[in-house]
Amino acid sequence: MVTLMHSIQVEPISIYCSTTIYQVISSLTHFITYKHHAMPIFFRETPEREEFLPHKSDGGKPPQFTDFEGKTSFGMSVFNLSNAIMGSGILGLSYAMANTGIILFLILLTSIAVLSSYSVHLLLRSAGVVGIRAYEQLGKRAFGHPGKILAAVVITMHNIGAMSSYLFIVKYELPLVIQAFLGLQHSSGEWFLNGNYLIIIVSIFIILPLALMRQLGKPFCSVFVVNPSFSHLFHLLVIYKKFNIPCPFDGFTNHTAENISIDGECEAKYFTINQQTAYTVPILAFAFVCHPEVLPIYTELRNPTKRRMQAIANVSILGMFVMYLLTAIFGYLTFYLNTEAELLHTYSKVDPLDTLILCVRLAVLVAVTLTVPVVLFPIRRALLQLLFPDKPFHWLRHISIALCLLFVVNLLVIFVPNIRDIFGIIGATSAPSLIFILPGLFYIRIVSTEPMNSRPKIQAACFTALGFIFMSMSLTFIALDWVYGENRSGGGH
Repeated sequence: MVTLMHSIQVEPISIYCSTTIYQVISSLTHFITYKHHAMPIFFRETPEREEFLPHKSDGGKPPQFTDFEGKTSFGMSVFNLSNAIMGSGILGLSYAMANTGIILFLILLTSIAVLSSYSVHLLLRSAGVVGIRAYEQLGKRAFGHPGKILAAVVITMHNIGAMSSYLFIVKYELPLVIQAFLGLQHSSGEWFLNGNYLIIIVSIFIILPLALMRQLGKPFCSVFVVNPSFSHLFHLLVIYKKFNIPCPFDGFTNHTAENISIDGECEAKYFTINQQTAYTVPILAFAFVCHPEVLPIYTELRNPTKRRMQAIANVSILGMFVMYLLTAIFGYLTFYLNTEAELLHTYSKVDPLDTLILCVRLAVLVAVTLTVPVVLFPIRRALLQLLFPDKPFHWLRHISIALCLLFVVNLLVIFVPNIRDIFGIIGATSAPSLIFILPGLFYIRIVSTEPMNSRPKIQAACFTALGFIFMSMSLTFIALDWVYGENRSGGGH
């Protein structure tokens, strides 16, 4: 579930996964005849003098792009951008609520959603001025080649984090699926129930062959259609199970004397502050990253205007806000303080052989396993553009980069103790860069028609400063938790 998982969009369902969705859908149009189609859109050199919106409309037909006409409808654009937002981050939202309380979580979720919408506004304003259709090209226009490299590196780092979160899900969930099929209530230490061994096997025999394809083929198209369904299936499962799982529970062992008692075990908290609260804002930021996909979707939009694209972003963000809130609150009200960083794994503590949960696990595993090579492709293309910009295709480079990426991601998943740490680090570094810092800097540098003391420029500067504050504070608190925290390992808690 790019979708169910980018989030975990992983989100993300961001990530380049939804960029691939955009590329697949756009292949139905004559855009595939564009002379630079062999190069990923994020790395095409678009002439800066070619205007994104050539002239303001005088009441007639809205302006079109000069080299082709977008064909994607408003509804399909909302679907694409929603796909880009949804991801693996959705699995961590109930954990975030458990460590902030319902009211504080709602305030933080609303704030991140509103700020994400404003960030899209800055990107659209910047792109509309100079006619740029890719996040990296905005970086080049603002700061030259180093700006393009910076944007590409941040996006690549975010996607590596998304790949890691997907393999963490395989590490957590595949042993439970095998255990259920074998009818085992508990693991006795068998090697085939060891998540570390299983992710290596899955990476070698399933992900690597798909990653070695020269191009994404038609079999991946089904991923883009089925993944949203998996996300909604998980969403419905969380709501349904709230009314079928009694509280208190048997089998939970992560209670600590200072944060839970028998009397308060099933009591919802409205405000909570503890050591794990530091992960809340990074998890929320990770769940809302979609900004690298905004401009490609804008490019393909029929009758493109900034107001129309902003409306698409607002509808998509609002829809994900509602889904995230419902998933978080029903998941939290099911497990309360027992909620783990990967919500689906928490259900195994109640009944590891539950048929409905097993079906959802299988759907999630299929989705995230097929999503990993989908995310790997644009990462590899980005690295090829950065390291070998003028070199033709070569199988040795193609294979070597795929092997190195999978090796690095497997090491991360094996040695990083918890998926919460992936959410935390990526949500505290690349996510604020993509949502806050870079859009604000791009706007300040590119939009030269407004003086620095104008209200929009001051707002953009404050927005950028907020990103730096959020990044530094999150990294500081997460580092303190690593140094002084407890329960650093285990299946998601």
